Amino acid sequence: MAEQIADVILMVRPARFGFNPETAANNAFQHNDARLSAEEVSRKALAEFDGFVGQLRNAGIEVIVADDTPEPVKTDAVFPNNWVTFHEDGRVFTFPMFSPNRRLERSEAMLERLRARFAVHDRIRMEAAESDNRFLEGTGSMVLDRENRLVYACTSPRTDPELTREFARQTGYEPVLFRAVDQNGTEIYHTNVMMALGETFAVICLESIAGAEERELVADKLRSTGKEIIGISFEQMNAFAGNMLQVRSKDGRRFLVMSEQAYRALDERQIARIEAHTRILHAPLYTIETYGGGAPVA
Repeated sequence: MAEQIADVILMVRPARFGFNPETAANNAFQHNDARLSAEEVSRKALAEFDGFVGQLRNAGIEVIVADDTPEPVKTDAVFPNNWVTFHEDGRVFTFPMFSPNRRLERSEAMLERLRARFAVHDRIRMEAAESDNRFLEGTGSMVLDRENRLVYACTSPRTDPELTREFARQTGYEPVLFRAVDQNGTEIYHTNVMMALGETFAVICLESIAGAEERELVADKLRSTGKEIIGISFEQMNAFAGNMLQVRSKDGRRFLVMSEQAYRALDERQIARIEAHTRILHAPLYTIETYGGGAPVA
């Protein structure tokens, strides 16, 4: 059986992080705060990234850091999980990206570096769908229950339902598709900002799932696979409290990794429920979240 959580994380150290107007078209979590210059944004994001990596390593979590190249400019390189996923059977998937400037992030050199460390048996390229304007952005678009072979995905301009089904077919997963919106009725661009899966729990904004039947379908799937549902509100989701990732240290300790903003949005009862399952590790990622609309590990 596949394990739900990893003990090694790939993170890309940003060279030119910044606001991307192409992705802002359908990422309501992303904001351009004009108070900072582009250079200040990039510098602050780099400091947040380095601090975050330090905290993860201090907790005993192995982090592979790949350095982004300054040219061509890749403002969102800090989010590699959108273009590539790695699987327990040695397969690597690369994905079609909505934003043309994000397609520059796909790095053969990075994959070669990982092949030297891990067994890679096959490369499945889904990026050809970009020519048809169809997109599927890795584990941003899809939240994987690796143990129970389920893929949760809220459809959006970044998450094509047929491509999700094709990924599920190739991996032997069952697709659980639904529509999720924010409090303004805008489609949520990535599934991993409204839900996170751990080994024995799920943090999820169920009220964002637009249809009652779909909402119950998702809740039933979670319960039937033994996940305790820890609900969050729209307000908490907007503070990135759904954008979390459970990981494992080398000595077997479990951590739910999140931003400081997400942690502060949770109430005491929610924190206690999470801590019944796993430790919590949080770090200040305000610049990356504001300008990029997400966290660099989830």
